[in-house]
Amino acid sequence: MRVPDLPFHRSLIMRLLATSVLVAITAITAATWLTVHTTTQAIQQQQGRSITDDTLVYDTLTGFAATHPRWDGVAPTVADLSRRTGHRITLLTRDRQVIADSAPAGPSLAAARPSATVDALRVNGAIDPRAVGPYRLTSAERRELDGYAQQAMACMKGNLNIRLVHLPNGRPVVTPLPVETGVCAAKELLAPTPTEAKALTALTGMMDGCTGVKTASYLSIGPLFDVTPLDRPLPRVVTSADIQKCLASARQAQLTPYVAPAVLLFITDAGSGTTQPSISLTRGNLLRIAAGTALVLVIAVAVTVLVGTRLVRPLRRLTESVRRPVELQSRVPVGSRDEIGYLAMALNDLFDRRETLQAQRQALVSDLAHELRTPLTNIRGRLEAAQDGITPTGPRLLEVLLDETAVLQRIVDDLRDLAAADTGTLQIYPEFVFVNDALTQVVEAHRGTVRLATDFTVDLELSVDPVRLRQIVGNLLSNAIRHSDPGGKVIVRTCVTGDDLVIEVTDTGEGIAEADLAKVFDRFWRTDASRSRATGGSGLGLAIARKLAEAHDGRVTATSRVGVGSTFTVTLPLSRAAPAAVPAPR
Repeated sequence: MRVPDLPFHRSLIMRLLATSVLVAITAITAATWLTVHTTTQAIQQQQGRSITDDTLVYDTLTGFAATHPRWDGVAPTVADLSRRTGHRITLLTRDRQVIADSAPAGPSLAAARPSATVDALRVNGAIDPRAVGPYRLTSAERRELDGYAQQAMACMKGNLNIRLVHLPNGRPVVTPLPVETGVCAAKELLAPTPTEAKALTALTGMMDGCTGVKTASYLSIGPLFDVTPLDRPLPRVVTSADIQKCLASARQAQLTPYVAPAVLLFITDAGSGTTQPSISLTRGNLLRIAAGTALVLVIAVAVTVLVGTRLVRPLRRLTESVRRPVELQSRVPVGSRDEIGYLAMALNDLFDRRETLQAQRQALVSDLAHELRTPLTNIRGRLEAAQDGITPTGPRLLEVLLDETAVLQRIVDDLRDLAAADTGTLQIYPEFVFVNDALTQVVEAHRGTVRLATDFTVDLELSVDPVRLRQIVGNLLSNAIRHSDPGGKVIVRTCVTGDDLVIEVTDTGEGIAEADLAKVFDRFWRTDASRSRATGGSGLGLAIARKLAEAHDGRVTATSRVGVGSTFTVTLPLSRAAPAAVPAPR
């Protein structure tokens, strides 16, 4: 029956177009509103320069203050910053006296709001590290510490994370240093120099008024301003937080004579002396935004139509292919590597699977007919001969007919087991069984022209179906005997490998070619290309063995060398072992 065509309003291209238009309108409207709102707000903040330029100006002037006791000579620095940023830069004292101005003829800033306060002793609540004051090392002290630093780095050359930096006062810092002092010059490198020791002693004394105790009696301060408690504990009224607060206050007082005083910084427009003027969105600007929005919408619609048409074209080819009768369906070309291309490959894969299943079904019917025809022909021949009086109707005839009937019964039972395994309805009845006992029964039942031997290294009690276990090993053993010459040898082994019990059936037979190993578990497959029953077997034993092993959460694999022999391995998980079972060598 022909499937009716899909209405255009329900087609993929229409849905894609509607979705794209809706998304585009929503996104453009939201983006336009957000842009107008945030842009107007940002412009009205009257910022004189970008954050990067402001940071450059502030950091440069803070560095100048940290390294100079006065603002004398800052004018060239202010002029250079003005030239680089394009803004008027002015420094005023707290009482609004001009220190430096890149545009002296500009409007007065006496009533303007400063952009920032430059204070090297209070940069985000901390002291600028470039303010070193009395802690600046002499040349001799730097050379001595640099020698210790190089010695430490050479000592720890195997550490890929080692790093050497110099503090603004000239002190080298190697990270990481060994925890133990005296190793890799760590003690010498961390010890304060005479210059630092003098300044640290004064600093400790300046803390006394804040802490209310003789600070030097309770703690020491290192060259990196780390506090180390001494043997004498601090009074309870003095906490660690108090120590840190007093240390910061004392450092600020100690460095005050060495840094320039705090000043007001103004970063303004070069022409007006005020921050950059705000820019409102005029009617023309709004019209331009609307026109741009409309243009983007038109482009989105056009692109959606183009993309939708390109998407629908391969989909139509796929639809036409699947709407044909089954016997007329064929593979479809894969024109791209996108989702539609993957869909085409999936349909082609389904087509190939259907062809393969059909071929397997035909082969199965043919093989089944072949397997049933031989015993049925024998039975019919014997019965016709008996009917014509050629063959006597005695016990011998009954025995032959019974054997052929047993062959038919075995084929039917094998097919039933395979069908149950394929549908997941194969029944097993597990019980705790000593594996070696079950294997011994199978070996004894197959003794004949081929020498059979066992090599049991463990004796485990596993929860398995004893009948199915004997069937698995019996099929493998029958296959090994069938393909071994008279006088050959077949060995059945058991061992434990990792978390699995391993059962191996090894023969000294003709072996299996490498190209045929992947086929040995196929149904009705034999190494005998003529499919003669002279070698015996129905071609189902190995396939059944694999299915039965999988029903026990195990697997069956095969290895072989032509002219040497084959080994079939059954692997069963030790999780099926009895709770008290322990692998024990025999």
